[in-house]
Amino acid sequence: MRLPLLACLWLAAGAAAAQADYPSRPLRVIVPFGPGGASDFVARIAQAKLAELLGQQVVVENRAGAAGNVGMEAAARAPADGYTVYLGNVGTMAINPSVYAKTMKVDPVADFAPVSLVADTPDVLVVNSGMPVRSARDFVDHAKANPGKLAFASPGSGSMNRLEMELFRLLVGGLEMTHVPYKAGAGQAVGDVISGQVPVMFTTLSSAIGNIRGGKLRALAVTTRSRLAQLPEVPTLLEQGYDMVASSWQCVALPAGTPREVVLKLHAAVLQAMASPEVVERLAGGGVAPLTSATPEEFGRFLAAESARWSRVVRESGATAD
Repeated sequence: MRLPLLACLWLAAGAAAAQADYPSRPLRVIVPFGPGGASDFVARIAQAKLAELLGQQVVVENRAGAAGNVGMEAAARAPADGYTVYLGNVGTMAINPSVYAKTMKVDPVADFAPVSLVADTPDVLVVNSGMPVRSARDFVDHAKANPGKLAFASPGSGSMNRLEMELFRLLVGGLEMTHVPYKAGAGQAVGDVISGQVPVMFTTLSSAIGNIRGGKLRALAVTTRSRLAQLPEVPTLLEQGYDMVASSWQCVALPAGTPREVVLKLHAAVLQAMASPEVVERLAGGGVAPLTSATPEEFGRFLAAESARWSRVVRESGATAD
């Protein structure tokens, strides 16, 4: 009986040493969307600072598909050793479980160890610059005058941006429009709005601000309570008579079962990275604000509340996977 006991003690000592030395090799950050979207924007900016703080290379891996579910499943099934980090968002973590209730293979609450929120991004209603509309109300009038003829883009069936349009349609008494989800995320969707293949979408400010400033997109409204410093000329939906406020958050999580010591080390590095002046400045240039959680448990409670909130929205809007 002594050999198994000694073996267990040896394994436990080895695991403790590995946790104490964490990280001792490169980390990968799985982004569940393609390049060009808000998640990729946040990951690329935080990448260098995290690598500096952790003393190891941090590699960003884009795993797009199924509204973020492909990357989320890959992250959840990775070894629970802290070397695979998942950059989730409100869509993948709080909305997809309701929209994809019958097909999802991952439970964001049960299959991940929460680490922290990392950023918050306001959203904006944008149209192709050639559309004959200048405000949200202009767009509503145009859509009602052309029932069934317009489509709207989104980064996926379960995305926050898709549900924002569903909510907006409910608020204005219904708009007959076709939903066009993009498997690769916001970058591809925004590109098609610019080209005119799809005329309109809600998207994160970070995904659109450069093209808004460059005249390739026209911003009709922002989803925040007050106007944004980056786009002071663009009114809020509230100003235009629509009772709607929303924003997209990003978060960091690890596979469930990751040792707490590892979770806490990554949490500390994330908070330090997101508070660094260079990261704050670069995020602000894209319309993103750092938003972190004091503890992993605080983020866990926030995630549970957001999941409950958006499941109600999915039920009320009747949103389904396209």
